[in-house]
Amino acid sequence: MEISGSPSEAGFIYRFDQFELDPGRFELRDRGTSVHLEPQVLAVLLLLVGNSERLVSKDELVEKVWGGRFISDAAIAARIKSGRQALGDDGKQQRFIRTIHGKGFRFVAPVSFIQQGAVRPIEMPSERKLDGPPSIAVLPFRFLSEPGPLSFLSDAIADELITDLSRLRWLMVIARGSSFRFRGRDVDCREIGQALGVRYCLSGAVEANRGSASISVELVDTSDRGVVWAERYAIGADELYDVRQAIVSSIAANLEIRISQHEAQVARARPPAELDCWSAYHIGIDRMFRFNRSDNALAAQLFEQALAKDPEFGRALGGLSFTRFQDAFLQYSSTPQAQAREARSLAEDALRCDPLDPFAYLNLARSLWLTDDIPASLDLLDHSISLSPNYAQAIYSKAWADMTQVNPAASDEGAIHALRLSPLDPLRYAMLAVRSVNALLRGDYDHASEWGERAARSPGAHKHIAVIAALGTHLAGQRDKASEWVARARERDAGLNKSAFLSSFPFVPSAGREVIEATLKDLGL
Repeated sequence: MEISGSPSEAGFIYRFDQFELDPGRFELRDRGTSVHLEPQVLAVLLLLVGNSERLVSKDELVEKVWGGRFISDAAIAARIKSGRQALGDDGKQQRFIRTIHGKGFRFVAPVSFIQQGAVRPIEMPSERKLDGPPSIAVLPFRFLSEPGPLSFLSDAIADELITDLSRLRWLMVIARGSSFRFRGRDVDCREIGQALGVRYCLSGAVEANRGSASISVELVDTSDRGVVWAERYAIGADELYDVRQAIVSSIAANLEIRISQHEAQVARARPPAELDCWSAYHIGIDRMFRFNRSDNALAAQLFEQALAKDPEFGRALGGLSFTRFQDAFLQYSSTPQAQAREARSLAEDALRCDPLDPFAYLNLARSLWLTDDIPASLDLLDHSISLSPNYAQAIYSKAWADMTQVNPAASDEGAIHALRLSPLDPLRYAMLAVRSVNALLRGDYDHASEWGERAARSPGAHKHIAVIAALGTHLAGQRDKASEWVARARERDAGLNKSAFLSSFPFVPSAGREVIEATLKDLGL
């Protein structure tokens, strides 16, 4: 098995191109044949290859190869030249050993290493193992430029991601001490999956250019090396420290959505009877966010199927609570009060199973909306966000609650933050709708119309979002459009009226609520 990184003991063999460098035997081999080299040349190669992720200065070479004795630049250059010649390299091509003038040298070819005997070979699985929660290894990012002030980013970003992802209660994150062993540019993610027992591998690269940097990131399914998600971010020279955390937060928020969606996609290929509780949960989450009566009912069945296998599965209890909330919020049920009570009870059960799960706090908060206890829900949402600061859906939910309290400034700030964290979130339509209502509350009807229509056209948008689009367009003077949105809302619920809308959106008494009530009346609702 090959592992990228620096070996900590004999028994590891470096591999690059057609060569193997064996520290234990103190030997370089070309396609299995030993290459004769002077001991100092081999020592130089071992130092450079073993630290291929960074520059090795001349001072470090002198200290570690010559024991700190005085050595001329010409002698160092001679050993470097001999090393290059042994690898079929030269000072012009520098395919393996690159000179960084005035600083030192760096081994630039992709390096992996073989650990012999310590780890038994593992047979490749015939199919992806789905049982249990998803798992991920975050590798140190590669630094593609010459060493400089931004070199620290390659480890810092990966380290911060491990910290942030570890807050997700449904995702197992491999500790830095294990994942950082796989340092290098020639890493097979499938081997990492085997060695660490993870389903996903997150890798990335940092490229610096005159004080600015670009960061690319890639999420891979280790079972088939398929790319699940990839993105590229840019950091300006003057915004490095301000923007870095925002990029880490964005990556973490995207992984929360992408991994769950991919788990659902893979699980759907299995016969329903063979689904374990986590597979059923992920398919249920995917169905739940479609926001229609039939998919919500199917999601509830999947959560119940998961709970039949594990009655203490807090995530499935939280998902089932969300479906009961949806039943009441969108009036799918003829007994909304009973659904509201069940949504709260299930959320409380989820919290009992896992008192540190932000999803449980989110669902308990949303259940309180159904009884108009918005102030109490805000405290629960604050706690959810404190447990997972990049949890876009909790940040959005707090923005929604602030909106009903007619606090458009705080609400809009939260909605914008949630959209930045998770621009492709299943609740994107709702985040846009909050922005529309906030604009309406400020008297900015043009933006209320723009955001409302964008929300209503987004995937997952339900009947109340069409009403919000109607409110914005009507107040912006676009009466024909407003009528069209009312018609679309009534296609989904012929009995939809002002009372039903305000039951789901319980705005506090205010001038803003009066405008909404009057406009609903004008719209014939």
